Amino acid sequence: MNNAPRPAVDLAHADVAVVYATSLEMTPFFDRCTKMRKYTGGGFVFHGGRLGNVRVAFAQAGMGAGPARRATQALLDAHSPQWVVSAGFSGGLLPEMKVGNIAVAREIVDQHGGRLSVDLQMEPNAAAGLFVGRLLMVDGIVRTVDERQRLAAAHAAIACDMESFSVAAVCQETHTRFLAVRVISDDATVDLPPEILTIVGGTGSVRLGAAVGAVWKRPASVKELWNLREQAHHAAERLATFLDGVIVQLHAAK
Repeated sequence: MNNAPRPAVDLAHADVAVVYATSLEMTPFFDRCTKMRKYTGGGFVFHGGRLGNVRVAFAQAGMGAGPARRATQALLDAHSPQWVVSAGFSGGLLPEMKVGNIAVAREIVDQHGGRLSVDLQMEPNAAAGLFVGRLLMVDGIVRTVDERQRLAAAHAAIACDMESFSVAAVCQETHTRFLAVRVISDDATVDLPPEILTIVGGTGSVRLGAAVGAVWKRPASVKELWNLREQAHHAAERLATFLDGVIVQLHAAK
């Protein structure tokens, strides 16, 4: 009989970690996971669970570069994942992109001259709604079609978000493999309602008082904001489907 002690299992370790901004982005993917647990710390919400036999850890950072950077570092410190994925919503910068399309980063830039390469071998398939190229991290919500066109021309980017560059930077500093997977929640053909700038809080939650005020001032905003929320739900479902396959492949490639 072999009485040698079994090696200790590191229950905190994750195979893949995901950093995202808002609960709406990740809820459909959580439904695909099992043994989910939730805890908080450092001002962030963390989850851990399994996708099949893949151990996955999640950090809800809130919106913006600073929170994304701190949440990524906390996730690395706690779970030592082999891969980190920046996932969530993004704004499409190409006219052919539609809500629900997927944008995967081959390179990420910010508005201040920062530039990071992503070690990625993935072929785009525009017919299937998959775009691969440069992502742009912006400092705030990009609301109008004109703004999107200017950003696309200035940075040669396919989509924009507010977190991916920061997540990628921490991963580069810590020699952690990284991937950015974003889903288009609003495309480059229609302006977002102006109320979006005041009613969305830093965590992505809706400020109730601001929402009531917006409806009082412009009743037509109710329909626009409702349509935007429906788009977001559709985008989140598409993201969950894509992440399901990607995370399994990342784990298999380790």
